[in-house]
Amino acid sequence: MKFVSWNVNGVRAALKKGLLDYMKTSQADVFCLQETKAHPGDVQHVAWPAGYEAHWNSAIKKGYSGTVIFTRVPPLRVMTGLGVAAHDNEGRVITMEFPDFFLVNVYQPNSQRGLTRLGYRTQEWDPTFRHYLGKLEKKKPLVFCGDLNVAHTEIDLANPRTNERNAGFTIEERTNFSALLAGGFIDTFREFEKGPGHYTWWSQMMNCRARNIGWRVDYFVISQALRPRLRNAWISPEIMGSDHCPVGIELK
Repeated sequence: MKFVSWNVNGVRAALKKGLLDYMKTSQADVFCLQETKAHPGDVQHVAWPAGYEAHWNSAIKKGYSGTVIFTRVPPLRVMTGLGVAAHDNEGRVITMEFPDFFLVNVYQPNSQRGLTRLGYRTQEWDPTFRHYLGKLEKKKPLVFCGDLNVAHTEIDLANPRTNERNAGFTIEERTNFSALLAGGFIDTFREFEKGPGHYTWWSQMMNCRARNIGWRVDYFVISQALRPRLRNAWISPEIMGSDHCPVGIELK
């Protein structure tokens, strides 16, 4: 079963930059998109690739945040949000239940320039999200993916020393992610690639993508119980269309 996740930085913009072609050629069974910045009605004219059913969770605010999952494998059920009103008006989470695992597509909040949202992110969102995952995992193993808005270790961004108090690389965000992984989860990409230089987001300034000055902030994370089924995990920096690139995994 092949999964792909991509922060498209606006699904309508991505549609003009080859999103449909990529969906067709990738042959993913499940496609998780973040930062859609759209409601279903905004793209009702689009002829999405045959065989997929779409499940949207859009932000109340127009043109902001939002997630969608396209799946060729019918889920048992679909849930949106975390079940906490304070976190559920930005369209950041979609959960699908399959026979032997849960899939969670998430677009985690950014702590913002000047760390104006760091408190919300690390003291409110992170504990709630970790608790939510824990409740799911008591029922069956899970896969979660998306733009997690954190570079976990120093090898996950090109310039760690100059970014220590910037959003996405604060000790608070990194510690919370470490605690989440310590709770029984695996960063799938690091099961196959231990080295630096592999990124999923690049600033659109100063030719950063061509120079590969980036951050790895997009992940697939799985329960340890699913590790024997993990066949591959990858990053696709050659795929353009957003300031992020797609990431993926294959489970047996």
